[in-house]
Amino acid sequence: MKTLGSSHILGILLCGFSLPLVVSFEKVTMPAELKSAVVRIAVNATSCSVTCGLGFKLEEMCEITPDGERRNCTLQRSDCLTSWVCGLLHFTVPVGKPFQFSCLSSDAVGFGSRAYSFTWRLAQGLITTNDILFKPYKNPDPVVRFSPTKESDAGTYRCDMQMLKTLRVIKRVYFGVRVIQNDLVELNFQKSLTWEQKLAANEEEGNTENSTHEEVQEQQHFWQGELFYECLVGVGSGVMGGVVVSMALYILQKILGR
Repeated sequence: MKTLGSSHILGILLCGFSLPLVVSFEKVTMPAELKSAVVRIAVNATSCSVTCGLGFKLEEMCEITPDGERRNCTLQRSDCLTSWVCGLLHFTVPVGKPFQFSCLSSDAVGFGSRAYSFTWRLAQGLITTNDILFKPYKNPDPVVRFSPTKESDAGTYRCDMQMLKTLRVIKRVYFGVRVIQNDLVELNFQKSLTWEQKLAANEEEGNTENSTHEEVQEQQHFWQGELFYECLVGVGSGVMGGVVVSMALYILQKILGR
């Protein structure tokens, strides 16, 4: 009886182990629809147009056949988000001058500003990114305008850009604004350059042939000033030399007369 029982159990175990082997070797047939299916996917893409905030990228979309062939490829523009923190931007503005800055970059303008909301906060009189120091600043628009700029406008302005559908923050940027008096410093860099520095800058930019009439006049004034200075030095040297020679001859005559 024990032998029959053991044989029965052994037969059951053999059947149990052999059943998965039989099933695993069965062929799987794919439907005809799947064999002829064509998939459209992105096969190539550019990097995001901006390093922070909402930007766009170009994707090459192609149909892929079951044989791996690409066909009907087109370029498609889609939005992208690399990082939502953009850091701090510095501006120095003279008192009384109109000035503005925008939270909406040129890359995101094409998507439409109505799809976003903008929340502004201000740390008045400070250049900082410490969020504890900011207080609400009423401005529903993506642009802050000063017309004209006042000393009280100085500070750091923080903008949070959100998507209206999801309220997800997709951009945070800080604008540090310094307001100075008009007579404090000359902000016209080109005006403070000498003629040689302007000429060197034009040569680097390849604009030597496109010099303006003012630059030509400055060049003439420069050389005229140099020539006048050289003439003045020459005349002065001649007069001094004549005086010295006259005194030497006078002293020599006195000595010989004795």
